[in-house]
Amino acid sequence: MKVLTAGDGFVTTKVLTEALSGADGLEGGAVEVSSIQSNWPNEPYSDFSGVREAFGDEDELIEALTGVDVAISHTYPFSERVIASSPDLKLITITRGGPVNVDIEAATRHGVVVSNAPGRNAVATAEHSIAMIMAAARQIAQRDAEVKAGDWRSDYYNYDQVGPEIAGSTVGLCGYGNVGGKVARALAAMGAHVIVFDPWVDPNALEPGMELAEDLDSLLERASILTLHQRLTKDTELMIGAEQIAKLPDQAIVVNCARGGLLDYDAVADGLDSGKLFAAAFDALPEEPLPEGHRLFSTPRVTMTPHLGGASKQAAELAGRIGAADIARFVRGERPEHLMNPEVYEAGNLRAK
Repeated sequence: MKVLTAGDGFVTTKVLTEALSGADGLEGGAVEVSSIQSNWPNEPYSDFSGVREAFGDEDELIEALTGVDVAISHTYPFSERVIASSPDLKLITITRGGPVNVDIEAATRHGVVVSNAPGRNAVATAEHSIAMIMAAARQIAQRDAEVKAGDWRSDYYNYDQVGPEIAGSTVGLCGYGNVGGKVARALAAMGAHVIVFDPWVDPNALEPGMELAEDLDSLLERASILTLHQRLTKDTELMIGAEQIAKLPDQAIVVNCARGGLLDYDAVADGLDSGKLFAAAFDALPEEPLPEGHRLFSTPRVTMTPHLGGASKQAAELAGRIGAADIARFVRGERPEHLMNPEVYEAGNLRAK
């Protein structure tokens, strides 16, 4: 069986090839592997041809897929055109939680199964979220920039200037999934009281001492630190706006390391400008990258990183291993674990082997 590793600068072809060679049943040349690699993330991805957050040339991908049964990739665009032009392709494995760079409807029509890699960057994103909470509370990035500029300000020791400790704070956490659960457990271990809002969570899944909020408002009224970990859906879009920020205690901190669409950033900026909020930290932004002159650049007490919460060596390697394990199952004639269109596999509608 022929497998194409379509890598990029994060989940590289080397990472993917090594993952395949270590998967149960794929050792010792059990599959024939070919490779291409794109220049992402040194060039930004985009939305095109019915797929999102993709990078790579469709023609290059179509040529590379000639005679290929299985493709494993992170960001290449598996559009309707690519899938229709690759008649031997039976399985597309995407090494990210949301395979938005695949036209799944087109894959389903053409009898191609699609798998993903849920949880591959959960640890990295959780660690980054905790770091951003602490950076916002202690204004680490701002003080670092001032000290390096020769500005040593001991007036930040004044009571009205200092931020809160995590221990003893009430943290409102929206979304108790792979990332949110890890953040909640870490903050609870640091001594925070964690309140969770997640309509889908099993209350028994919460750690002892955590509290499940009846609704979002009851969480907001008590959360001195608000951290977002929801998926972006039509129900969660702009779930935090001016009305919700007004319900937070004075001098609260708002952190978003999930998706930019969850939050009204102008409302947060208004809260910071007015003194309602103490600080904010974002790894997910309303536009990526932010355009020159955007309001957030001049809003006080904002810490930002360029949507790299999930970027760690371990995350890339785990993504490769999760994908390779599903490919190994497929090669052995077994059902891949992480299917996005299981009806294709279960109905036996795959392209002829």
